[in-house]
Amino acid sequence: MARLADYFVLVAFGPHPRGSGEGQGQILQRFPEKDWEDNPFPQGIELFCQPSGWQLCPERNPPTFFVAVLTDINSERHYCACLTFWEPVEPTQEVVCTEDATKREEEACEGGQAQLSPTAPAQPGQLFAPKTLVLVSRLDHMEVFRNSLGLIYAIHVEGLNVCLENVIGNLLTCTVPLAGGSQRTISLGAGDRQVIQTPLADSLPVSRCSVALLFRQLGITNVLSLFCAALTEHKVLFLSRSYQRLADACRGLLALLFPLRYSFTYVPILPAQLLEVLSTPTPFIIGVNAAFQAETQELLDVIVADLDGGTVTVPECVHIPPLPEPLQSQTHNVLSMVLDPELELADLAFPPPTTSASSLKMQDKELRAVFLRLFAQLLQGYRWCLHIVRIHPEPVIRFHKAAFLGQRGLVEDDFLMKVLEGMAFAGFVSERGVPYRSTDLFDELVAHEVARMRADENHPQRVLRHVQELAEQLYKNENPYPAVTMHKVQRPGEASHLRRTPRPFPRLDEGTIQWIVDQAAAKMQSAPPAVKAERKTTVPSGPPMTAILERCSGPHINSARRLEVVRNCISYVFEGKMLEAKKLLPAVLRALKGRAARRCLAQELHLHVQQNRAVLDHQQFDFVVRMMNCCLQDCTSLDEHGIAAALLPLVTAFCRKLSPGVTQFAYSCVQEHVVWSTPQFWEAMFYGDVQTHIRALYLEPSEDGESPSQEFGEAQYQDDQRSALDVASEQRRLWPTLSREKQQELVQKEESTVFSQAIHYANRMSYLLLPLDSSKSRLLRERAGLGDLESASNSLITNSMAGSVAESYDTESGFEDAETCDVAGAVVRFINRFVDKVCTESGVTSDHLKGLHVMVPDIVQMHIETLEAVHRESKRLPPIQKPKLLRPRLLPGEECVLDGLRVYLLPDGREAGVGGSGGGPALLPAEGAVFLTTYRVIFTGMPTDPLVGEQVVVRSFPVATLTKEKRISVQTPVDQLLQDGLQLRSCTFQLLKMAFDEEVGSDSAELFRKQLHKLRYPPDIRGTFAFTLGLAYTPGRPARTAKDKGPSLRTLSRNLVKNAKKTIGRQYVTRKKYNPPGLEHRGQPPSEDQEDEISVSEELEPSTLTPSSALKPSDRMTMSSLVERACCRDYQRLGLGTLSSSLSRAKSEPFRISPVNRMYAICRSYPGLLIVPQSIQDNALQRVSRCYRQNRFPVVCWRSGRSKAVLLRSGGLHGKGVVGLFKAQNAPSPGQAQADSSSLEQEKYLQAVVNSMPRYADSTGRNTLSGFSSAHMGGHGFLRPQRAALYIIGDKAQLKGVRPDPLQQWELVPIEVFEARQVKASFKKLLKACVPGCPAAEPGPASFLRSLEDSEWLIQIHKLLQISVLVVELLDSGSSVLVSLEDGWDITTQVVSLVQLLSDPFYRTLEGFRLLVEKEWLSFGHRFSHRGAHTLAGQSSGFTPVFLQFLDCVHQVHLQFPMEFEFSQFYLKFLGYHHASRRFRTFLLDSDYERIELGLLYEEKGERRGQLACRSVWEYVDRLSKRTPMFYNYTYAPEDTEVLRPYSNVSNLKVWDFYTEETLAEGPPYDWELAQGPSEPPEEERPDGGAPQSRRRVVWPCYDSRPRVQPDAISRLLEDLQRLETELGRSPERWKDTWDRVKAVQRLEGRPDGRGTPSSLLVSSVPHHRRSLGVYLQEGPVGSTLSLSLDSDQSSSSTTSSSRQAARRSTSTLYSQFQTAESENRSYEGTLYKKGAFMKPWKARWFVLDKTKHQLRYYDHRVDTECKGIIDLAEVEAVAPGTPTMGAPKTVDEKAFFDVKTTRRVYNFCAQDVPSAQQWVDRIQSCLSDA
Repeated sequence: MARLADYFVLVAFGPHPRGSGEGQGQILQRFPEKDWEDNPFPQGIELFCQPSGWQLCPERNPPTFFVAVLTDINSERHYCACLTFWEPVEPTQEVVCTEDATKREEEACEGGQAQLSPTAPAQPGQLFAPKTLVLVSRLDHMEVFRNSLGLIYAIHVEGLNVCLENVIGNLLTCTVPLAGGSQRTISLGAGDRQVIQTPLADSLPVSRCSVALLFRQLGITNVLSLFCAALTEHKVLFLSRSYQRLADACRGLLALLFPLRYSFTYVPILPAQLLEVLSTPTPFIIGVNAAFQAETQELLDVIVADLDGGTVTVPECVHIPPLPEPLQSQTHNVLSMVLDPELELADLAFPPPTTSASSLKMQDKELRAVFLRLFAQLLQGYRWCLHIVRIHPEPVIRFHKAAFLGQRGLVEDDFLMKVLEGMAFAGFVSERGVPYRSTDLFDELVAHEVARMRADENHPQRVLRHVQELAEQLYKNENPYPAVTMHKVQRPGEASHLRRTPRPFPRLDEGTIQWIVDQAAAKMQSAPPAVKAERKTTVPSGPPMTAILERCSGPHINSARRLEVVRNCISYVFEGKMLEAKKLLPAVLRALKGRAARRCLAQELHLHVQQNRAVLDHQQFDFVVRMMNCCLQDCTSLDEHGIAAALLPLVTAFCRKLSPGVTQFAYSCVQEHVVWSTPQFWEAMFYGDVQTHIRALYLEPSEDGESPSQEFGEAQYQDDQRSALDVASEQRRLWPTLSREKQQELVQKEESTVFSQAIHYANRMSYLLLPLDSSKSRLLRERAGLGDLESASNSLITNSMAGSVAESYDTESGFEDAETCDVAGAVVRFINRFVDKVCTESGVTSDHLKGLHVMVPDIVQMHIETLEAVHRESKRLPPIQKPKLLRPRLLPGEECVLDGLRVYLLPDGREAGVGGSGGGPALLPAEGAVFLTTYRVIFTGMPTDPLVGEQVVVRSFPVATLTKEKRISVQTPVDQLLQDGLQLRSCTFQLLKMAFDEEVGSDSAELFRKQLHKLRYPPDIRGTFAFTLGLAYTPGRPARTAKDKGPSLRTLSRNLVKNAKKTIGRQYVTRKKYNPPGLEHRGQPPSEDQEDEISVSEELEPSTLTPSSALKPSDRMTMSSLVERACCRDYQRLGLGTLSSSLSRAKSEPFRISPVNRMYAICRSYPGLLIVPQSIQDNALQRVSRCYRQNRFPVVCWRSGRSKAVLLRSGGLHGKGVVGLFKAQNAPSPGQAQADSSSLEQEKYLQAVVNSMPRYADSTGRNTLSGFSSAHMGGHGFLRPQRAALYIIGDKAQLKGVRPDPLQQWELVPIEVFEARQVKASFKKLLKACVPGCPAAEPGPASFLRSLEDSEWLIQIHKLLQISVLVVELLDSGSSVLVSLEDGWDITTQVVSLVQLLSDPFYRTLEGFRLLVEKEWLSFGHRFSHRGAHTLAGQSSGFTPVFLQFLDCVHQVHLQFPMEFEFSQFYLKFLGYHHASRRFRTFLLDSDYERIELGLLYEEKGERRGQLACRSVWEYVDRLSKRTPMFYNYTYAPEDTEVLRPYSNVSNLKVWDFYTEETLAEGPPYDWELAQGPSEPPEEERPDGGAPQSRRRVVWPCYDSRPRVQPDAISRLLEDLQRLETELGRSPERWKDTWDRVKAVQRLEGRPDGRGTPSSLLVSSVPHHRRSLGVYLQEGPVGSTLSLSLDSDQSSSSTTSSSRQAARRSTSTLYSQFQTAESENRSYEGTLYKKGAFMKPWKARWFVLDKTKHQLRYYDHRVDTECKGIIDLAEVEAVAPGTPTMGAPKTVDEKAFFDVKTTRRVYNFCAQDVPSAQQWVDRIQSCLSDA
């Protein structure tokens, strides 16, 4: 029982002591006058009676009532019920209040309480003062207080005949029950009656209607915001003009927070004088009168809820975390269903009759039920995270917050995190964590209803039903007796306050009231004390928690397979199968990203620990530590999933022996994790372990076999045992029954358990906090970490003892080394703070605590000494074994110059290697080594990404292609250390961006650079790989010196003349010395005339000087290669002259082959034999050559077979010659006015070229050039209406100002061309675009395309194609063209070669293209060595890819005309790679002259090179072509007459994939011997005879070579064919023969009657400008099939149907294509077993019955073309059934045997089955009868 009211107080208005106009409250009387012992009188009541201030009013206001709440120092709440009424002011008071003051009071009054206008005016000038009756109580019975105070006021106003003292005395002595649902009727002695009901459970708040009102005033969203704000400890301020509403709103908000109790400042009504309280830094819930709204504006961090306006204002700086989804939206929906049930029905077409809404009180309870459910969902399973630290004498309970968040899946949730860290939740744990207590509605809900709530989530009606059930329980709690008798209380009459009261409120008689109170007190003492009967039970724990939202953990969902991988790997480690474990490790490390796999790892490792120790060998130790580190690196500092907790016992268990007496434990290798330096983690771990040991203390040994020393984590695996809370509950129940001694003993045991655990943890913490390495930086870093922890410690208990002990430790310890002392001090302080906190909370005695503080420094010091030995020994361990260096495969003759230097190959901006947009894993960065050989720079290694750790990465390029080498400084991918590196860029579009390993010294790196430089730029061409191939590599081999020049020249001249004699026979050579113009050859030692002089005068025999000019036919047999050179062979093919004709031959032949340059005297860069006009004598050519740069005078290089127009090439004109030739304005015949003989000869020469052409008489013919003037040449005005016979294409700058004479028959075409230096600059930019070197700032294709455009490479390709197409058109129209650009060896060569390729189909064959390159590029002196910077001399000029640009142009044409080329795109890439690689001698040196000098051009016929590698690229191509069709284009189906005219606009051009593709599996595929890896094993038949087991192969972009892994269908078929032939024991046929035969068969099949247009597969007569080609390579169910379709009308329909059928046929049936035309005579065929002659076995053969030839032929197998035997049917006498003989097939039926008897012998046959035997017999019989 408790007093209803503690004090009754009468407070009246009093003047302010300082004389200001405002008054103050004065307590006139209070009863009882003495304070109660258990409840002192609350101070400051007078302020709360009038919260807006004590003021006089000019009117009499109606009485007001509200309840203020005061909180005392013990957090006890006192309810002050205040009833205020107004009385006229006495004259004495009026004097004090001046008029001025009155005005102020009036103003304040207007903004104050709501006023009712009085009906009767008061006396003018009359003022009224407030007086308040206050009832102070600790109970919250608001209505009773209102009634009681109202009764006292009514007695006073109405003048009832009741003694006020008696009423007040009765009120103060009235006692009511506290709780339990009892009811009591009270009367105050004035004929009144009131019934007081107490709630059933006092733990549930009483809200009346306050929650419902709060929602009505503010709405759902606002209330939810306030709810979250209050829970997350924000400041909440309510504003309203009504005090009662403020009190209700605050009460409602508190009711919503249940089961949490609000533990901060709570003032529902704050007096005006105390407004500065709002500036407090602590959270609060406060109500303030709206009149003071202005004062609240400056508060920046307060959430203001205006109840009257229905708004909630949240300042910008305040963030209220919302409820976690889906709870937020679910709660919102349920609230709207409760508050607005009509909402669900609003859209119905036929709404049901309106249902009556719940009453306000019921709605209030429904709203509270929603929040009660919300808390049950939020805190579900919270009891599973309670740690019971002490049971006796009082329970000490801690909550494992991290585990709770982790298991609920809400680690990231801001709201729940703040709630759990808040004071309210701490109170919740200490109040509700107790295992043995009385339970209430929330306990039931959270334990038993969770499953129901989860099931109801998606069923709104079921949720609503549950809410209503809970609401009924809440309602019943507040109103246990619904049918209460009505209150009967006297109330004052209407407007009684306006009546003039006879007197003010009387002064009460203290004696009377005190006597009544004393009487009641005496009676209470004599009565027995009422004991509150509590029904205590064990609190149910409920089901274990589940995640609030079933989130899958992204890509790391742990399948059983992954857990299996983890288990297998660990078992391999402990079984010593290290190789197996290493294979699984990458998969394990990936799996460990998932939580389940980490738990699985901890459990598996636990199994391998015996007696708390597991000694491992070094490799096992490394594996275990690596896996532990991988687990821990994803743990947050909270360790919410308990991974670090599970591993903590293991890190002190696993160890390895370093040396006798020195053991290293795993903890020294796993310290680099944030979790170890988090105090909360250690606290949670400590409490968990203490709980395990306390539980073990109370369980009987028989029941629990665990020893108390077992670690945390093991206990929880035992499901069948009672939890620690159950044990604690049982102990609390028994506690009162135990004797005092027993109680003391249990307390002591528990305290010792906690103390021993504290010592254990001090050791554990020192293990994980003290670093193994005592180097300075590590210590400082570690120390800094601990320092942060010191400052950020969240310990609530401050104990000075730890500080003082640590301080003394620092000052007095015996550490000499300051650093060690420093880190030791930090660790000691950290451990001491931890020990302080946990021991104080766990109730360890102060003596024990002091002992601990003395112990900690010793523990730390001892551990440091142990670690020193461990560190010393661990340094002596062999270093971590780095990956073994993979040696690269080398070419025959290629030798290693520098062995592997360890490097990391880094990503270089190409996306594919790092798994960019193309997908695939990150192959780079890779760890390996770089090798330098005589031919290449090679990197081989493996990716650092463990996912692809098994793959080998190779990137290489020929040394000769190095274009740039740059030193860089980069981070190594593994250790993130800054290391020196190198970036090597090659013109084959490879880039090696390497960081040297730390073990590679700077001197090794420097040596690598020097050797690379030496190999890249040898002093002489003889130092290149093509020459040194096969010789032993000697890095210091000296180059040729100047002294050797004499002998070499002599030898040269001897060779020259010897060859010249062979070649030319008896030519006329005069002894006259002539002085040809000096040449501008750079870097060629002697001058020409010297050399010729020596050669001619010294070496020529007299016989060669006879003027006979005939070339004897017999001499051709001994002619050297000069005549067989490409030039000669091609000239003869084109009909431009032969060497067999005499010089005095018929003049009808316009051109002749001239040997004038045989000594390379006229032009060193030209070939020895040249085509010149017939009419020009050799001696004139010397003079003509002077007009041209480099003496490269015009010579014919090609003639059109159709129009007979010729294509000439030359160097550019010298200026003088041009002016002289073309500015002769008045000359009637050319040359009259010319004094210069050279110009005259030049003119004659050009005239001879013109004259040599067939005349075309029609002057009206189209001017071909005019059509191109606008499209190609930009509309120059140099054309004339008549077509010229010869067009000279020259440089615009060179021909400037020249006006051709209209009488001339040639015309100048000035064009703008780019120079070689522009090609070089463009190529550099192209290289950077395709191989950037560093990742692009903006990923994606845009940046690549931008840099490609900046390079202008495609624009140059466009110009070349444009000029070439122009020349092709001119030649095609019958005009000859002379291309005379620059020096005649770069752009001229490109244009001339392209023109011939476009015009002549021969050059589009493999042989023709070779001839074209040999003739135009090699013989006509393209300077390969100079442009490729092959030697030291050319280093400064750099790499200029003129030939590569030509190949790119050919590639563009190939793309547009895929059927016109015999060679494949790969062939072009191959030449592009090897023209720069210096592997072959073909593309070395600058001219034939230089090649002769080195003896390259003529190799003696008798010379045997043995097995040496090919020196010529053509020889290599020939050899390869015989073995593989890689250079061949299957879609080759040429039209013999077609001239190609490609589109040349940039939009039609494609970037060559030679620039962008790479194969990291094997390096560039252009060295065939290296690219051929181990072949894939053939698919094996399954033993059960099923289909072959498929071996799937993943093809990665940029790693695998797709053409090799997935060959096209034809290559696949040819491979299959060769394989089958090999299996059948036959020597495989060459692929080309097979292919040619297939084509022949296709042609035959295409002609049914032998005539007409062939509509064959590969030959088509499509009259289209471009023939598009559709190639379908289809993978059939068994093998590959091929169908090609052309866009011709005849073949399109047939091909589609045939391709469908072909797709159905198996590979084997396709081989029938390869049969010869003999198949027409095959009447019947199949397999038969035939018995050989005497003593020979049975063999299966392919038999063919030929009715036409009357034969039975047999072959070895079906596709065999060679017949193995013939049985002539004319000799057959009989066909009879046979019998099996010895050696016959056993599985065949006897009836399948038959014999054929001939005149010579009897043949024994056996068919596969009886029907086929019968078929054969019938067929042979019918043949015999036909005959």
